[in-house]
Amino acid sequence: MAISRTRTRQPAKAQASRAADEVRDVDYRALAQFRYELRKFVAFSESAARKERLTPQQHQALLSIKGFSKDKPVSVGELAKLLLIRHHTAVELVDRMSRLGLIVRLADPDDRRRSLVRLTAEGERRLRKLSKIHFEELSAVGDALTEMLQHFRRSGSLC
Repeated sequence: MAISRTRTRQPAKAQASRAADEVRDVDYRALAQFRYELRKFVAFSESAARKERLTPQQHQALLSIKGFSKDKPVSVGELAKLLLIRHHTAVELVDRMSRLGLIVRLADPDDRRRSLVRLTAEGERRLRKLSKIHFEELSAVGDALTEMLQHFRRSGSLC
């Protein structure tokens, strides 16, 4: 007895959904290239921080304090969240950076149990120097990163 193989036609919506779920080779290449460019930028950033006699984490802390503080001190707990580290690790980082004269620790006037941190003039100076060369590097690679993001948008990978 022969088995009949009839194809049932899927609705257009199901076909479009399946097509959106497929990842093409060109998408893998674009994603690999994007991650490569990001890693190159991170390596550049880490090297630039070390040349300025900072650890990459200290540079990121300076940038987070300045970038997310709106000119107000940031709590050690907030800094830990911004850096994706544990609170006790942030406390140690703040202690080291304070000894280097990059930040100053303040008591929170609303809650004396909380410590707040803000940049010192030296911390501002070093962050400004690092940020300037980071902007230059981003300017050099910006077109390539923009092109990659546009590829993801065109391919439907980014909504």
